[in-house]
Amino acid sequence: MVNRITELFGIKYPIIQAGMIWNSGWRLASAASNSGILGLIGAGSMYPEILRDHIQKCKKATSHPFGVNVPMLYPNIEEIMNIIVEEGVKIVFTSAGNPKTWTSWLQDKGIIVVHVVSSLKFALKSQDVGVDAVVAEGFEAGGHNGRDETTTLTLIPMVKEHLKIPLIAAGGIATGQAMMAAMVLGADGVQVGSRFVASEESSAHEAFKKIVVDAKEGDTQLTLKELAPVRLIKNKFYNEIQDLYKTLPSVEDLKSLLGRARAKRGMFEGDLDDGELEIGQISGLIHDIKPVAQIVEDMITEFNLAKTTVERISI
Repeated sequence: MVNRITELFGIKYPIIQAGMIWNSGWRLASAASNSGILGLIGAGSMYPEILRDHIQKCKKATSHPFGVNVPMLYPNIEEIMNIIVEEGVKIVFTSAGNPKTWTSWLQDKGIIVVHVVSSLKFALKSQDVGVDAVVAEGFEAGGHNGRDETTTLTLIPMVKEHLKIPLIAAGGIATGQAMMAAMVLGADGVQVGSRFVASEESSAHEAFKKIVVDAKEGDTQLTLKELAPVRLIKNKFYNEIQDLYKTLPSVEDLKSLLGRARAKRGMFEGDLDDGELEIGQISGLIHDIKPVAQIVEDMITEFNLAKTTVERISI
């Protein structure tokens, strides 16, 4: 399967394992890369030296390309970028910030840069500053999300209509059929997050993985738009947010309830009551915890079956 994404990253299949906070350590990233897709280490949950350790372990665990996802809203961003360069990482996905800030700096050092967006406006801004590819993420996705609530089904063709560089679809993609649908709509590849949370190699707590597997339709909701929109599983913490909204809270009231380290408590430490449990709507279609290699194999099998079906219908 050769296209613009496989050629850009030097991978076998046009699938990217999303660099998710508290879920995407070196074990997940290396397993993904060893399975023929692009693995990403999620730097958002790591202090700089912890990130360095994960990069070094990932280099020992795979000889295939891997990258680092960097949310640009953290205060130690410069130190993180310097570590990425020092450790010889060749692919960086940036998010949660202005791509202009780091794109040329990274590219000057031979690094491929991809930026994650949730709208056509920011996809075009990313293209204008010279990124190598764009991830367009629909509102179905877990974690931090777009304020406009544009779904993947509508976002991908709107972005494709104007974008000249490679386009990666994200949000609500966990099967080969969804991958095929995204590519029919114009994507060159897909980024998959939630399905890899429920993998054996994910660094998520086993209790969090189980609640993802047990999730049903409607068990997630986008909330906290006043701070940064985030899709969460409905739990005790989520219900406290909704109760607070009934009092017409200020931004400071919301920040006070959110506090610190909620995501770590929920996804990494397994506090299912008071933790922040970030996952996508597609969790309702995830029913088991599998090795990464099996997830990738299943997706490719499903993709090829869907491709055959589409070809037969089009005759």
